Amino acid sequence: MAKPLMAKATAVWLVDNTTISFKQIADFVGMHELEIQGIADGEVAVGVKGFDPVANNQLTQDEIDKAQANPLHKLKLKFNPAAAGEEKRRGPRYTPLSKRQDRPNSILWLVKFHPELSDGQIAKLVGTTKPTIQSIRERTHWNIANMQPIDPVALGLCKQSELDSAVQKAAAKKAAEGGVMSDDERRKLVSTEQSLEMEAEPKIPSAIEGLETFTLGGGSPDEEEKKEEDILDADSFFNLPSGGDDEDDDEDTRP
Repeated sequence: MAKPLMAKATAVWLVDNTTISFKQIADFVGMHELEIQGIADGEVAVGVKGFDPVANNQLTQDEIDKAQANPLHKLKLKFNPAAAGEEKRRGPRYTPLSKRQDRPNSILWLVKFHPELSDGQIAKLVGTTKPTIQSIRERTHWNIANMQPIDPVALGLCKQSELDSAVQKAAAKKAAEGGVMSDDERRKLVSTEQSLEMEAEPKIPSAIEGLETFTLGGGSPDEEEKKEEDILDADSFFNLPSGGDDEDDDEDTRP
């Protein structure tokens, strides 16, 4: 329910000028009943000048009379056509002028480390437009050569909780669509506290990738023992004939 302008000053005026109950006034101005009682006792809102809701087109006298006659009646704020359309407008996040120059760097960081985020999510996080995001994705931005990826949380463009929430929503959508996430993408989905507590996983240098199962021994110990049993001596290793001296003696029988 909409609340009146200058709620505390309006409560002071209602306490001083009407016999409406503390509960009714508290519900109307959005304060606690004990605060209204403190205003009546002179302990709260000391020195605050009352704000007449009737003169300022927030209440009608008939509404006040009904509330005084019936303790269960709830005061209703008078409709003001001039205030129509003043609700908070939805749109891109406002970015201070001092931080707008860092916005492309934060977009580049999001595009690089969280490619699962949609253009709409990035626009909502850092307060930018979809054409700008698209130009950075395609690396056609006029200043792409001088841009460096910087965390938008570090720049103060968004909160860590907002970034985590957006990443989790994007991951859930991708999983619902049947997409498969890599290990790096899964690690990005943990919270900040969990990621700080995780130990760094050892990585194999790129120069020796593919040689993880290579061993210098060339075989297991059992295979080596079997080869040693097969090779009994030098003669069997070189496949030399046995008893060669005796055959020579038999053949050479000349007188």
